[in-house]
Parts: sequence; structure tokens; C-alpha cells
Amino acid sequence: MTETAPLWTPKSQDIEAAPITAFARQASTAAGRELGDYDALHAWSVEDREAFWNLVWDFCEVKGEKGARVLEDADRMPGARFFPDAKLNFAENLLSRRGSHDALVFRGEDKVARRMSWDELHALVSQLQQLFRAHGVGEGDRVAAMMPNMPETIAAMLATASIGAIWSSCSPDFGEQGVLDRFGQIEPKLFITIDGYHYNGKALDVSDKVAAVIAKLPSATRAFIVDYLGNAKTAAAKIDRAEALSDAISGFEPKEVEFARLPFAHPLYILFSSGTTGIPKCIVHSAGGTLLQHVKEHRLHAGMGEGDRFFYFTTCGWMMWNWLVSGLASGATLLLYDGSPFYPDGNAIFDFAQAEKMSFFGTSAKFIDAVKKAGLQPKQTHDLSSVRTIASTGSPLAPESFRFVYESIKEDVHLASISGGTDIVSCFVLGIPTKPVWIGEIQGPGLGMAVDVWDDDGRTITGEKGELVCTSPFPAMPIMFWNDPDGAKYKAAYFERFDNVWCHGDFAEWTPHGGIVIHGRSDATLNPGGVRIGTAEIYNQVEQLPEIVEAICIGQTWDDDVRVVLFVRLAEGVALDEGLEKKIRTQIRTGASPRHVPARIVAVNDIPRTKSGKITELAVRDIVHGRAVKNKEALANPEALELFRDLPALRA
Repeated sequence: MTETAPLWTPKSQDIEAAPITAFARQASTAAGRELGDYDALHAWSVEDREAFWNLVWDFCEVKGEKGARVLEDADRMPGARFFPDAKLNFAENLLSRRGSHDALVFRGEDKVARRMSWDELHALVSQLQQLFRAHGVGEGDRVAAMMPNMPETIAAMLATASIGAIWSSCSPDFGEQGVLDRFGQIEPKLFITIDGYHYNGKALDVSDKVAAVIAKLPSATRAFIVDYLGNAKTAAAKIDRAEALSDAISGFEPKEVEFARLPFAHPLYILFSSGTTGIPKCIVHSAGGTLLQHVKEHRLHAGMGEGDRFFYFTTCGWMMWNWLVSGLASGATLLLYDGSPFYPDGNAIFDFAQAEKMSFFGTSAKFIDAVKKAGLQPKQTHDLSSVRTIASTGSPLAPESFRFVYESIKEDVHLASISGGTDIVSCFVLGIPTKPVWIGEIQGPGLGMAVDVWDDDGRTITGEKGELVCTSPFPAMPIMFWNDPDGAKYKAAYFERFDNVWCHGDFAEWTPHGGIVIHGRSDATLNPGGVRIGTAEIYNQVEQLPEIVEAICIGQTWDDDVRVVLFVRLAEGVALDEGLEKKIRTQIRTGASPRHVPARIVAVNDIPRTKSGKITELAVRDIVHGRAVKNKEALANPEALELFRDLPALRA
């Protein structure tokens, strides 16, 4: 990094007003010494985990019975137990507010606009709770949903959690087999879905897909169809064991929601791995661990509080939906958007931000890059004065995109690049509102997270690339994988590389500022001549070029070594000629290093991606090497894989 000044530095009055500052004062008292800056606070949070997590519970006003013990088997990973005597209910913590002010604001592209107050949310959760109980749903039962990011989805999740049942969701753009690959493993008692959804201005009916899924999901005794396109009753009439949700709840009068207080480690969510290398893994997260980790991240790292307007662009098939929903526990109003973020044009989300006075603007690195490539200048066209934080995740945020945010979206804003994953339904490294933002860097590790970067021998390295690890247990670790009775799959996923240490599978690097750069997934790193190269380093360079819309990079086995192959999707009217190839190679050579320069550059019309928008390097690598891709249903555009099969350019 050659930058000599940060892109943004928090004002002293904002540091003083930040919840993390008040927390640090209480932490100093608990520690018996002054924790004068974030680094000192973080060091204490991992040294004295019992005192830290105990303080998080109190500071974030978690509702429940805490119990006497904070941490048992503190050095076992997996196996540590947080708050083993506690009793709480996740939904109770999210539904602690009442009143006629907004709990949820929903936009379904430009087709649907709705608001739901806290009182209305309570009423709907009550009706759904009664309905679920009437259909025999109890503690530990699964409720599965193929739903858009809309109010009914959140209410159904809260009703499920209030009973102590387990919630699992995906988005309605999943294919039939993709839905069955996930929900077929967990055997839900109820299935909740919609009649259709809006995307890119089109109404897409899903009733035939729902009928096919229900036919192969015998555990689901009932399917409830939410009305989105106005066809729920018609759709339900054609589907076995189905009923329009509006009809199903009509016989239940709203009353006070009952909350089953259960152990801290009681299961809350089942999330799924991307499934691009086989059938998706079913990752089970606890109510207490998810709640405690999310309120810590929202209150302390995002500075969220009562009345904030919290937005994250996400579908219900991505863990950021679960992260977004927990914002209710901090008293935030959730701003929900379903559909294409570029319909009717690239201003849709910025229009929403301005209209609803968004305070936390969450999106993906790909969205920011797309806005940049579209030539938009939101700073000039929109009033974003309410936006305090812009968060980015999904893939590493390129340095040029950091610069674009400050130059073209908002100058005085906390840009928080964050990274964690489905595996922990939260973050390892994320924004810190009291520290400067440096170009290309995630600000630092989360409180309570003993994050490090190790070499192959398990030694800490700084200024070099290595494996992102977490050396101590934390509450948001999964409690298990579903259908993994001896825990073998769970242990193999995270603890095979280093004993008793979580190895996350990210290729990372500490910076001189105490920040972190993620260079891509470890399993997608390139090894030309035995030197490990992160794919993000190449993307950061090539995607700066206006001729390139997007790129994907793999290592191809060649001549007893690995050669770097770069595939590029070109802007309209651009051809990959000798001049452009030279320009690409020069950009990579000067911006990264000669070792990063690809041996082959190939133009393609599309790049395969998962449902949550992440490009799939492993699937492309398999196709190039003639291997079968095990689970194409996990991809949003599986047809794109054929563009990479048996290419003449890769035969020599």
C-alpha cells in the first residue's frame, strides 16, 4: 500500500457519540485498566472472553436469564459452551419494541411499496405463531421458506423462532432441484412460499415450481402461499397441501406473542453452503450465538441504535438476510428491497436511500463496481446526507471501488468492508467506526474474535499472504451440521488444517495499519511456479479497465505446473484484440506483479455465479479440466459453464 493518508477519518464528536466508545469505558472498568484505543479493547476482548461476552450481553440489553456461567470448556474448538445456564428467545429480543412507527419498509422494485409498524408486525407474528402451533410445529421442528425479502418472510421467521422451531430459507429464483437439495435434507414440517415475484420489471410465476417441490417434500404437511402477485388463492388451489396464507391466518385473532425461553445453544437457523462442489452442507446456528454476535456487530461496529434506518441488499438465500433481520434487536427500522437493484435503472437503491433517509447502506462489492462502470454519480444526483455507513461484502472490495465511494457516492461516510460468511452467520473482520478507513483494507478484526493470519506452519505472518484463522472459540460458531451425527463433516470443514483452530479458507494479509486484505478464497488461489497468488489481486487491476465488465481467473494445470488463465466479459462493442490483451497484461504487471500476469486471456459472454452473486472459480476450473460440476443447481446461470468447456485457446 502506497497511500500516505486515510480515505476517511472519524470526527472526534462522532467517536465520542459512538456506542463502542461507551462500551470501551465500561470495558475499562471491567478490565481494571484504561483501554485507550480499539487495539487495546480488542486485545482485552480476546484475552478475557468471559468478561467481554458478559459485558456484551449487558450493554446490548439482551432479554433472557443469563445464568451464572459465561464460558465452559473455553479452549475447545469445537466444544466450548457459552452461557450454558442461560435461557432466552431470539424472537423476543427482536420484538421488544411496540408502537405505530415503522418496523419494516418494503419495496418490490417499483411495483410494490408497503410499510409495517411494530404493532402490525407483532400482530402478524402472533397470527403466524398460532397457525404454526395449530399445525403441530414445536421446538426443533423445521419451517422452510422459499421467499423474497419481504415483511411476511421476517414475520414467519420470528413466529418460528418464538416457538423454538428452526428456520431455513432460500430465494424464489432457486430451481426445483436447488430447493430440494437444501430442504430435502432437513425435512421441514411446513413450507412457506409466494405465488411469484418481480425481477427486472417482469412478474415471474412460481406456482408450477412450488407444486413440483411440494410433491417431493413429503415431510411438509402444509404449504402456505403468500400473495405477492395477487394470485395466491389461485395458485394454492392447484397445489397439493397448499393454502393461501391470508386464508390460513384469518381464523386467528392477534394477541400477545408467547416466547419460549430455551437454552443459549438451542438451534435457530439452518443455512446452506453454496453447494458448488457437491450437495450443500446444512449449517446449524444457535439462537444465543447468533443474537449475541449480531447485536455486538450492529451496536458496536455499525453504531446502530434506536430509530436507525437499516438497509442491506440481499436475498433470503444469503446470510446477509439473517444479519439484516437482527437489526430489529437494536431498534432499527429495516428497509427491505426485493428485485433487481438496477431496475428501472441504476438509481433504484439510491432513490430508496434518499426517500427513506437510510442511515446504514449495505450492499455488495459487485454492486459498487457496477455503479462505477455505469458512470453514475449518486453524490451529485441524490441527497444521501442521512447515510452514516456504507457496508460492502460478498467479495473483496477493490481499492478503486473504495476511492469511487468517496469520490462519487459520499465523501463523509464510514465505508465498512466486511467479511465472514455463512459458516458463522456473521463477520470475522469488519468496520470500526472509531478508526480511519484506508484504501483497499478492511479495518480490523471483530471484538471477541481472535483473528490471525498464519503461514503453512501455523505461525503468525504480517505483510505476507496466508490463511485467515480464528484461534479461540466464539459464540457464533455453528452448533453442528445437520445429518452429521459424529461431527466429522463439521470438523473436516474448519479444523482439519490446524488442530483446535478455525481455518476459514480465506487467503488474507495483515496491513501496517492493523487492517486486513482478503485476497480471495484459499481453494481458488493460484500457484504458478509454486507462488500463491490471490485472485482478488488480479481482479482489482483488470476490472479498472473500462473495456472489462467483469473477470474470472483460474489456475490451469499445464506442463507439470499451473498457468494463470484470465476470462474477461467485455463491454458492449469491445473486442479482445492484441492491443487490449497487451493493455490488460500491462495493467496487471504494473499494478500487481509480473507473476500475476495471465498466460492466457480469453473473452467470454457470461461468467457463472452463485445465487448470492459470487463468481464461481472452482466450477470454472472443473469445467476447464474436464471434470463434472457436481451441483449446477447452486448457480444462478449454470448455462454459462458451457462457455468454458473444451476451449481451443487452452489446448496450447
